[in-house]
Amino acid sequence: MNVPLLIAKRYFLSKKKRNIITIISNISMVGVAVGTMALIVVLSVFNGLEDLVRSLYGKSDPNLAITAVHGKSFEMTPALRATVQNTAGVALLTEVIEDNALLQYHDRQMVVKMRGLSDNYFGQSPIDSSIVAGDHRLRRGDLEYALVGEGVQHELSITLDNRLAPLKLLYPRQVPGRKTLSINPDQAFNEENILAGGIFHIEQKLDDSYLFVPLSFAQRLLGYGNRRTALYVKAGGNYQLDDVKDALRESLGSDFAVQDSDEQHVSLLKAIKIEKLFVFITFAFILLIASLNIFFSLSMLVIDKRKDIAVLLAMGASEQTVRRSFLLVGAIVALVGAVSGLVLGVSICWVQQTFHLVSMGMATSIVDSYPVKMQASDIFFICLAIIAITLAVSIRPALNAGRMDVKENL
Repeated sequence: MNVPLLIAKRYFLSKKKRNIITIISNISMVGVAVGTMALIVVLSVFNGLEDLVRSLYGKSDPNLAITAVHGKSFEMTPALRATVQNTAGVALLTEVIEDNALLQYHDRQMVVKMRGLSDNYFGQSPIDSSIVAGDHRLRRGDLEYALVGEGVQHELSITLDNRLAPLKLLYPRQVPGRKTLSINPDQAFNEENILAGGIFHIEQKLDDSYLFVPLSFAQRLLGYGNRRTALYVKAGGNYQLDDVKDALRESLGSDFAVQDSDEQHVSLLKAIKIEKLFVFITFAFILLIASLNIFFSLSMLVIDKRKDIAVLLAMGASEQTVRRSFLLVGAIVALVGAVSGLVLGVSICWVQQTFHLVSMGMATSIVDSYPVKMQASDIFFICLAIIAITLAVSIRPALNAGRMDVKENL
């Protein structure tokens, strides 16, 4: 027979409903429940935002990106191409040239990020699903077309497939042996025209600054020749992405960086994780403050039950039995509150996932409602925090109960 548990259940289920100790215990349970519910909801929102970021960038990001460790470009040699293509798990290789360029349209202009892509790029990512106007193809017969970010299109009021007014792109001309630009504007810049073929809407940073063009167009404008700024790799077959990444790192050596989608946006994802950590710590402190009522209720319970404790000790009960009894009272209070909070939190997240009741409240938001994703690891760490907090606030009253003087309280 578990005596401490029986005693704890008796004290917790006391019939004295108007006892101030019972009232404080109920307040403790409500505080733990609300804190637990808030933790689950807030952490699930952060998980949803993290998944949203991955899904947005996943429309334009490759499985793996190969870049130079030193400098912004590297020589695309036949040996390098063969090394990448012959690596186990590599299904598709796309060559990329990316640099800043000046975009002019009618009397307006802005600096854009121009990304030159080889023709097989659309096998890398489903960017064609992000086209909101026009066609996703960069080539139609002999004509070259550009995909324009929605923000760039609005800034310059670009009209699609306007052959009378094509996009004009300018890039500083590199003259061997000269470090400064020519004072003659006609000789200072390379200039190329291209038609706007489609408008994409992926993510604000891309939409407001990017322009996708054929690789050959970027080579002519930028004068890169056989140099590339990145190689995009799509993993295929039954190969794990991490295995392909490790194989490429080993075969390419220390001169190249091989990054998956998360590593390409490591600063953004790390910021979300750090913010999530600080939110967890903040709410854990709030939960600790709410749980201080358990400390007060247990302390008052020890005082109220001092005669019962003295009788137990006189009958031969050990100090450890008494301490465990009061620890279990605190544990039951915390458990009831935590379970209630878990049920409420999970229910709220499920309702949001299913019915999308809470909207973002912005007409220009990427999604209509707050994204929510529950993770078992969050619930595990919340439970650990509740256990640690319960022990912290219950141990002192329990120790005091075990040290009760029998002669003074009989």
